[in-house]
Amino acid sequence: MITLEQSLLKADIGRLRIAAELWGLELESTDTASALEELCASLLDLESVSETLEILPAEARSAVNTLVAAEGKLEWAVFARKYGEIREMGAGKRDRERPYLKPASTAEFLFYRALLAKAFFETEKGSQEFAYIPEDLLEIINEVSADDVPPAPSAEALGRPATPMEKAFEIPATDHILDDATTYLAAMRIGEVSKLTVQRDLPALLTIAGIIKNDGLLPEAVKKFLEAPRAEALDMLYNAWLKSSTFDELRLIPSIICEGEWKNQPQVTREFLLNLINDIPQGKWWSIPAFVKSIKDKYPDYQRPAGDYDSWFIKRASDGQFLRGFAYWDAVDGALVKYMIQTLHWLGKADLAAPEEGKEVTAFKMQSKVESQKSNDLRPSTFDGTINVASNGRITVSRTFSRAVRYQLARFCKWDEPKGDDYFYRVTAESLKRATAQGLNAEQLLAMLVKYTNGAVPPALVKGLKRWDAHGPEARVESLYVLRVHSPEVMEEMRQSKAGKFFGEFLSPTAVVVKPGAVQKILAELAELGLLAEARLDE
Repeated sequence: MITLEQSLLKADIGRLRIAAELWGLELESTDTASALEELCASLLDLESVSETLEILPAEARSAVNTLVAAEGKLEWAVFARKYGEIREMGAGKRDRERPYLKPASTAEFLFYRALLAKAFFETEKGSQEFAYIPEDLLEIINEVSADDVPPAPSAEALGRPATPMEKAFEIPATDHILDDATTYLAAMRIGEVSKLTVQRDLPALLTIAGIIKNDGLLPEAVKKFLEAPRAEALDMLYNAWLKSSTFDELRLIPSIICEGEWKNQPQVTREFLLNLINDIPQGKWWSIPAFVKSIKDKYPDYQRPAGDYDSWFIKRASDGQFLRGFAYWDAVDGALVKYMIQTLHWLGKADLAAPEEGKEVTAFKMQSKVESQKSNDLRPSTFDGTINVASNGRITVSRTFSRAVRYQLARFCKWDEPKGDDYFYRVTAESLKRATAQGLNAEQLLAMLVKYTNGAVPPALVKGLKRWDAHGPEARVESLYVLRVHSPEVMEEMRQSKAGKFFGEFLSPTAVVVKPGAVQKILAELAELGLLAEARLDE
């Protein structure tokens, strides 16, 4: 920190005399250096400080107390938002207008009394401007009676407990993220991610967990994740998120779009918000609106270097409106607080609640260690759950069955929409062709089904899978356009004409498949031959 003498080192003698006058002193020195030494000696006196603090107006006293509680310094943007700015003016203008007699703000009132100074300090977020009390002056202020200047308060939970209405409809935390991750990894493996709708956080989370990289799977990491017990796998994702410096919640909030080259510090921000959340009693329902409002009141710049609300280019997703300035705090910074709570719920660490089903969540509850352990105890092990196979090739897998097995099944099968706690797959010719292209064979699928159903695979499916490996597809269902004529002679005449080049497979002496896209060309050629054909294309 900076001493009183250092903070006034660039002050002219006029400024020093103003400070002395406001403290009820008169400087005898005529040169600046001597006057500075004399002033500091007078101001750094316990009795003088005590008397000066006693006569401060309530708002000025509040500002001093705020700085003392913050250990002597506070980001200037935060301080100025509550206590005002200091007008910039040269010595000549200052001496003419004498702003210290009618200060425009509490900050200006304290500045001319040398109780407040401004300077840039290095922080984890880079260089930031701070309001501060000079270090040696702060030590004396701290010696003043605790009744006059209260010490820094102990950590207290921000906000308040949730009301009965806010917590009326409870949404317990789950580990369903593990099942979503399994589905996503399977989609990546077969190249069908584009057909999948997932939270955009999921790929980012799997990336920081070292399970995927550059849109590709890391096989060993995938195997370890899928084979791990559910509680352990969930902890893998949570710990990766907790320690990540690249998982950027701000840029993942669906209601906003971040543009430009500006940078934020997601890990620093995450740690700060989690510290505030950890101050909330575990196992107690807490109001989200009240928690967000308290952060806005006490720590509005928690993620903004030097309180900068203008250089970050952020748009509202719904209409493209730029959200610049403190006026949009709720839409950006407030939304991030809510998103952090949602992420904790997503990762199985916090329960949520709303006034009623379908409404915006208004309360959350961090799980206590006891509750968390109970949740882990209730989570199934790797091979709990069931798998059922029907003779038509439909496979039903419960959510709690082995995720590694479900991942492998997805490589062989066509996926149907899941319902409740069940996932549905179908063995089809198309899915087996896709699996074959990836180096798999139907015998592997059969072996897996036999193993995990204890041999309860219907004979028809066993036969079908074995025949597939031996012969591939033996039947085909397809949509075709067929040309039919009333006699073989007409068919032969057409075959010898230009129309013949549009013929496909002959089905009989009077029927032939029309090549794809050639129906209108066939009709035109028939007309040239004097044959007017009836076209039934919509049946």
